[in-house]
Amino acid sequence: MDDSLPDLGDVQREIMHLVWEHGPVSAETVRERLDRPLKESTVRTVLRRLEEKGYVTHRVDGRTYIYKAAEARERVAAKAVKQIVDWFCNGSLEEVLLGMVDSKILDRGELQALADKIADAKGRKT
Repeated sequence: MDDSLPDLGDVQREIMHLVWEHGPVSAETVRERLDRPLKESTVRTVLRRLEEKGYVTHRVDGRTYIYKAAEARERVAAKAVKQIVDWFCNGSLEEVLLGMVDSKILDRGELQALADKIADAKGRKT
């Protein structure tokens, strides 16, 4: 998957969440776990489109396609945030974080916890 993220509709997002939580999965397993009633052929079509967009890959087990996420949820989320940072804040993550604090999406404690995690991660790399 490249750094740009194709948009996902509601059903595609719901299916991706199932793939991340329960993958690798068949279309039938996805259909059984969905909150809405869909035909298996519809689920297969959605999974095929997710594969075309680069969100899932598949292998064949007998005659059954088994789907798994192409990338971890956290990595896809990070790419989505990067797009937002690039589009709305000219690449300034600081501007995004300050906006989140100003809008009370993040409080000082959560921001400090993030700073501590970043410091820990940097410490492990050196």
